[in-house]
Amino acid sequence: MVLTIVAQFSRADDQHALWQSLLSKHVYVAEGGYATTVDYSSFAKDRAVLARYLETLSAVSPAEFDRWSEARQLAFLINAYNAWTVELILRHYPGIDSIREIGGWFRSPWKLPFFDLLGERRSLDELEHEMIRENYAEPRIHFAVNCASIGCPALSREPYRGDELERQLEAATQRFLSDRQRNGLSKGALRVSPIFDWYEEDFAKGWRDLHSLPDFLAHYGNALGLSSAQQRQLRSGALRIRHTDYNWALNKRD
Repeated sequence: MVLTIVAQFSRADDQHALWQSLLSKHVYVAEGGYATTVDYSSFAKDRAVLARYLETLSAVSPAEFDRWSEARQLAFLINAYNAWTVELILRHYPGIDSIREIGGWFRSPWKLPFFDLLGERRSLDELEHEMIRENYAEPRIHFAVNCASIGCPALSREPYRGDELERQLEAATQRFLSDRQRNGLSKGALRVSPIFDWYEEDFAKGWRDLHSLPDFLAHYGNALGLSSAQQRQLRSGALRIRHTDYNWALNKRD
């Protein structure tokens, strides 16, 4: 019994060790710490290591997953999304300059079923929208999942872990909102990433008693560079919200 418990703890503790080794080796901090870039050329040389990590994710059964804490489940799913996104890019690199070039004219790359997770063939869309967004009332996941594009929040250089998830999600949120190239005051309006347009409903579902996008953004007013007065204006609707352009270029290291 003791050996079984120890073995289970070791598996949990080391579950994302391979992903950590890959992130540390191939992901680089850029733009003053607000973004990261990926050296896909060097990553491609470690495809075997990535394959082993992805196999460990696919090997998790629904029954095992259901026994985990909610935080560990969510961390697992975020890591899975990010790792399989890298895998999808590597299958086509260096012949692409954007993830949107994958899949052709009639099929989005996010709708391609190309991996197995929790007993079923999955697509990235299914993983993000049906497995993560529908089951976890956590808007900060939008600053953790990475779509391999410059406009995306940074791909973290560390795996998400259940026992560290609150710290990691908060750090990812603060980092993204503090990036003045993506979010901040300009010409009398608060200009923010299109992420807040695409997923506005996720920021208005009562997380920490925040029931609207302006409430969510005002909650992070300091990160956005807003004064107390501007935060009040944002909540009241006096400060307009506008959206910046999204850069779909591949987040590759030059």
